[in-house]
Amino acid sequence: MTSGSTLFLRLVAMLLCALMTLGVATAAEEGGGEPANIRLDDIAGMQRGARLFFNYCSGCHSLEYMRYSRIAEELQPDTADVEQNFVFTGGKIGDHAISHMPAEQAATWFGKVPPDLSLEARSKGSDWIYNYLKSFYLDPSRPLGWNNTVFPNVSMPNPLWQLQGQQIAHMKPAVAGHDPEIEKLELKIAGNQSPAEFDRTARDLSAFLQYVGEPAALKREAMGVWVLLYLALFTFIAYLLKLEFWKDVH
Repeated sequence: MTSGSTLFLRLVAMLLCALMTLGVATAAEEGGGEPANIRLDDIAGMQRGARLFFNYCSGCHSLEYMRYSRIAEELQPDTADVEQNFVFTGGKIGDHAISHMPAEQAATWFGKVPPDLSLEARSKGSDWIYNYLKSFYLDPSRPLGWNNTVFPNVSMPNPLWQLQGQQIAHMKPAVAGHDPEIEKLELKIAGNQSPAEFDRTARDLSAFLQYVGEPAALKREAMGVWVLLYLALFTFIAYLLKLEFWKDVH
């Protein structure tokens, strides 16, 4: 095999690897736990996630860098639907999604001001958010009665407890010199959703926050496939051209 053929095959292999990697890039996030398997082409899932956020999270958390109008444009819900089901603060469709919870009262109630979640998925990853939403459990020792295995001693209750239900923690056998460790969580009181339905709820909400953290990813991923295909085609044509130019050279 000639050096030119070897180089061409290497280029094709690199492009194919890039194409395969593109589809799973969002799932390769740090933080361990169960993968969320977020798909940014699942517009319906992100629409559900948006409704979940504004109905269960926006009372405390803001999306400082996101406007309601952009959600309406990119996630394609009807503008009237956004105004009716997302905007609960008296704002307008062009406003940023800012919570109206007073910061001083929030610090009193929760011990700290609830953080803005615009960049939460970029900071921790959608897998982390997905596992966090599923890992709340009852803990009478905490001021608000809740704890979380992903974020121990979190300063907030489970916002989705009515959907998920109430979990309790089973501890591992005590070991001298070590802090108690949680072995597993058990659903003690069922919620309005089955475990499978709540898995989808946590995934949809995680997907929406993934979108909020980088809205341009919707267009970038769609465009990226075509760019890579163009490069592969260009490489193939260049290789054929090289063969034509050098066919008489020995």
